[in-house]
Amino acid sequence: EVQLVESGGGLVQAGGSLRLSCAASGFTFVDQAIGWFRQAPGKEREGVSCISRRHGSTYYADSVKGRFTISSDNAKNTLYLQMNSLKPEDTAVYYCAVFKWCGNYYYTGYKYWGQGTQVTVSS
Repeated sequence: EVQLVESGGGLVQAGGSLRLSCAASGFTFVDQAIGWFRQAPGKEREGVSCISRRHGSTYYADSVKGRFTISSDNAKNTLYLQMNSLKPEDTAVYYCAVFKWCGNYYYTGYKYWGQGTQVTVSS
């Protein structure tokens, strides 16, 4: 059974930083494209970042490039998202997900995701 458990969300002022973590189990970590998407109230899901070790690719949404960094500890089956220079528009629920496919410039959908962690950025 695939399980993805996010942590690390919270309330932060604009310009601040947060690091999200995702503990993954039930699948071979390095064989899957994994990453994060977010959803703000009244808005559609937005893929934030994903990484595919198999294809050597990393994707970032234009809205987070230069501010967010995705990384993983394969030995611990844990995924991270370091978020710096946070803006109020980054406020959303962030979900860790197994992506269907992740390239350097785009991705295609999500196969599994966790319950999410709330990130709120105050102005």
